[in-house]
Parts: sequence; C-alpha cells; structure tokens
Amino acid sequence: MNDDADADADGGTANDGSRLDWETTDSRIDYSCPGFDVRMDDVRLPDGTETDFHYVDEPPAVVILPFTPDGDVVLVEEWRQAVGHVNRGLPAGGTEPDDDDFAAAAHRELAEETGYEADTMEKFYVAEPANGIANSVHHYFVARGCEPTAEQELDFNESIRPTTTSYEELLAAVADNEILDGRTSLGVLQYELARP
Repeated sequence: MNDDADADADGGTANDGSRLDWETTDSRIDYSCPGFDVRMDDVRLPDGTETDFHYVDEPPAVVILPFTPDGDVVLVEEWRQAVGHVNRGLPAGGTEPDDDDFAAAAHRELAEETGYEADTMEKFYVAEPANGIANSVHHYFVARGCEPTAEQELDFNESIRPTTTSYEELLAAVADNEILDGRTSLGVLQYELARP
C-alpha cells in the first residue's frame, strides 16, 4: 500500500483501526516435497505484532467434471494416504509452471489420470478450498464427449482406477454424504446450481 490512509475494500483504513490485512516482511520455503511446499512468511499484524505464518504453497489445480457421450461421469478411485482409504471423486491435478492455459492443463490431467480424452473443456467455477492453511486455487471445468482413447500416465505415487457412474447417482452420492472428497462435492454442487 502506498498510502495507509486510503480506504481498502478488503482491509479498511489505517486510521479507523479496522484494517484486517497483514504485512508480509519476508517469505521463504521451509520444506519442499513432490506436489507442494510449506512456506513460512514473517508478518506484521494490524496491531503491530510481528510473528510468522506457515502454509501449504502449491500451484493452481484443475478439477474436471467429465461427461461421456452417453451422459455418464468419469470418476477416479484413488488411494489417499492422509486419510487412509480409497477416495472416489473427480479427476484433478496440479498445473505445471509453464501452464498458461488451464483448459489445456485440464485436458492433460484428464487423459493422464483416466485415459479419457474430451472433445470440449469449459471452465465453470474457481475456488480457494482451504485458504486458512493453503494458497491453493482450484479451477473447475466441465468436459464433454469424453472417450477412453488415451493411456493413463500416472505419477510414481498415484494409485488410480477410472470408473464411470450416472450424473444422477453422483449427485445423490454427494447429497447423501457418501462422497467425502471436498473438491468433488463442491464441483458437483456448483455445477448443479448453475444448470439452466
């Protein structure tokens, strides 16, 4: 900010004591692993307190709601070590540093995870799914005309099996809390809300 007295839509003003934004005075990677980093920021809080803040630092991700020509949805069954069970949900993946076209990244991730390729890919939603602990941004796409015309190309630490289900069964599984995957639940419900 060049002028602390100026009003800020997100943070209030410096003079009225209502500012919420923190000042980052330094930032560094504390730990790196495949897929994400843990970053530590040195920050100054609105009341002047200086402290640090750790969060997951990861590239933008794409999440795909893929429809076959018959109207079924392509899902993935994937082992999730953090929760110790197989997760059923939408295909998703991180973008690469040189990805400037997220629709192309969504085409690539769909093919790599499922072996399905899409005729069309259209963005319909963007979310910050865990912005209290991560800088993740998820870009949601609906893919149409998906057919199994490619080979899966999984990362060394992925255990994934593609499957299909009807959209109605997927929606019911989300509504009945049978699907616990947050990315999937959010994507399906946002898609359903946006349908004409």
